Amino acid sequence: MADKVPTIKIVPLGAGQDVGRSCILITIGGKNIMVDCGMHMGYQDDRRFPDFSYIGGGGRLTDYLDCVIISHFHLDHCGSLPHMSEIVGYDGPIYMTYPTKAICPVLLEDYRKVQCDIKGESNFFTSDDIKNCMKKVIGCALHEIIQVDDQLSIRAFYAGHVLGAAMFEIRLGDHSVLYTGDYNMTPDRHLGAARVLPGVRPTVLISESTYATTIRDSKRARERDFLRKVHETVMKGGKVIIPVFALGRAQELCILLESYWERMALSVPIYFSQGLAERANQYYRLFISWTNENIKKTFVERNMFEFKHIRPMEKGCEDQPGPQVLFSTPGMLHGGQSLKVFKKWCGDPLNMIIMPGYCVAGTVGARVINGEKKIEIDGKMHDIKLGVEYMSFSAHADAKGIMQLIRQCEPQHVMFVHGEAEKMEFLKGKVEKEYKVPVHMPANGETVVITAQPKLDIKVPLEKIDRSLSLDPNPSKLECPFVAEIVYDQANDNLHILSTAESEDLAEDADCVPITLSLSEIIKVNRIDWNVLAKELLIYDPHLQQKDDGIEMFHGEITLVATDSEDVELELIWDECREHWFKIIHQAILTIMTPENSPPSTPVIPVNA
Repeated sequence: MADKVPTIKIVPLGAGQDVGRSCILITIGGKNIMVDCGMHMGYQDDRRFPDFSYIGGGGRLTDYLDCVIISHFHLDHCGSLPHMSEIVGYDGPIYMTYPTKAICPVLLEDYRKVQCDIKGESNFFTSDDIKNCMKKVIGCALHEIIQVDDQLSIRAFYAGHVLGAAMFEIRLGDHSVLYTGDYNMTPDRHLGAARVLPGVRPTVLISESTYATTIRDSKRARERDFLRKVHETVMKGGKVIIPVFALGRAQELCILLESYWERMALSVPIYFSQGLAERANQYYRLFISWTNENIKKTFVERNMFEFKHIRPMEKGCEDQPGPQVLFSTPGMLHGGQSLKVFKKWCGDPLNMIIMPGYCVAGTVGARVINGEKKIEIDGKMHDIKLGVEYMSFSAHADAKGIMQLIRQCEPQHVMFVHGEAEKMEFLKGKVEKEYKVPVHMPANGETVVITAQPKLDIKVPLEKIDRSLSLDPNPSKLECPFVAEIVYDQANDNLHILSTAESEDLAEDADCVPITLSLSEIIKVNRIDWNVLAKELLIYDPHLQQKDDGIEMFHGEITLVATDSEDVELELIWDECREHWFKIIHQAILTIMTPENSPPSTPVIPVNA
């Protein structure tokens, strides 16, 4: 059966012991799948792309990859997709959910504009590259099993995190890899919690580990703290900038501030980057089924994303005197409107920046969170005098959520990506100790080879199960008490199925080759007296045979042999069919040969002897 068990190879081309540039190459049973194709926001040179030269020696990828899967629209998961497909070269299928398919090209075009039209980069993908890339995309519905070819299939599960985010199960035969992408195990104000179908048991679970050492505090307490900080700052006349990505936390925090402004009757203006609301409304209306129950219910009466107190950013509003709150993109201060406004506001101690999510190392956002007081931006040094608050409204699973998913899925192996090595190491120890599952955390370019445990289906006749259950109808019984031989029919080995047959029938079948499993245990005793031992064991098998170096019982199905010349150690060997006799014979030997260590016992004969 060895050839039926595929070897699974996994190598991160990005996000191995790192956050950003997610790109994982999975090989299962000879099929090659790339999951995610992100960009690293901390670099401005070729290091921002995954190392595609690892695949197929640096040539076109079409002949090597069977498919590409994108988990969600964040640029650290899809930002290199047009570069990979149009510049490196890939013409095969690219799979993503329908919301991701709708939103991804818009964010890619926005990013291209920032890099090319504002920063003046020439070595970058074009608008045509984005359009041509998206022509290769195939949309997936949740739980839909998509056959990539006659052997390989994929299936998407809801991941929370952002609109359209999905975990993907990649399956070949009986073995599968579940890739989480980014996910959130707790629901928020507009999205539900990540969930996989009951019974999904992957061979390997590849999980993000952004917050591997964090167990986040109460969400309510965090929200109260956020509202208090914003309120205090604007009451003192200060300005608050909240860098966010276009969809996700922006909607979450807008809903929160809108209801607070209404409740407190505040008139301080709240702005958001131009185009943010229109886009959000369009996508959330189109994909309402991906939101949580509360949004679905209220959407019938009113649009939860049409705000009374929050309005689009007007030209020059960041230069107006007096307090204001601004939601601005992008979320890591690595360019765009948020960085432009930050440069203007960072020198005033009355102002505040609230960072609501993770920032990749190397971005201005990460340096601000780390408390740097002087930061060089676009060749000019800036003094950072404004208040800095880092409040994780991140839609990533924390340590508790990651452990919860592992408990639900019961994988044979776990792999951590999209996290920092130190944090991964901590969670690795925790998972291995609690769940006794091997955990891998490869660096970029490091290959992990996993041999899957064989999985076999056994056909058992229904009448045999019914009869077995009738012998003991107790509902707490964990297994059926029947005895049968297991048969593998090589003539039909393409079915990969074992079946059961009566022992009596098989004894007369010349084509049936029996396989016996034997087990053994070493027993230390004071001294072996084979004559005494044989005499005492006659009660269990009157036909036992005493040999020069041991004893045979039940026609050799249980054997006792000496293992040393000093006669203080013997080996008890038994066939699996005599498992129910093992404990009885074992206890009898101890009682006879080491009476001081064994309580007096009455011989027990198994009922079905």
